[in-house]
Amino acid sequence: MTYFKDIYYAIKSLLTGMSVTGKYFLNARKGAITQQYPENRATLKMFERFRGEVVMPHDENNEHRCTGCQKCELACPNGSIEIIWDRQVDPETGKKKKVIDQHIYHLGMCTMCSLCIEACPTDAIVWAQNFENSVYDRTTLTKVLNKPGSKLMPGVED
Repeated sequence: MTYFKDIYYAIKSLLTGMSVTGKYFLNARKGAITQQYPENRATLKMFERFRGEVVMPHDENNEHRCTGCQKCELACPNGSIEIIWDRQVDPETGKKKKVIDQHIYHLGMCTMCSLCIEACPTDAIVWAQNFENSVYDRTTLTKVLNKPGSKLMPGVED
């Protein structure tokens, strides 16, 4: 008896799934959702919520918002972010201040969880729309986010 009951539930489940697919097929929105990727590379726009890779925006004066607090490094569950910093004397106050030397991001290890971006108190790192990251050598997926010679924006503090 259970054999026929299992067959009945299997057919019922199959028909339920096919009805959902059929409704979508008959009442689909006009226009294709699928992107024709290499052909439309110039006009391709990713969704706003897309997580491509972590970047550190710099302004036109090569200034960033990263204070080197290391909250993103601590929040990362698998160590994708590494901050190398040093203390230097601030010429204005004469006190020692933390200055980042390198903000290293290992894209090959990143799980795209966004914990680092949520942990950043100054919004120094954000998600970029870049998705073309296929490479032959994994070492090229390790990126230094701060540009050479960049410095902290005035007015941004810990």
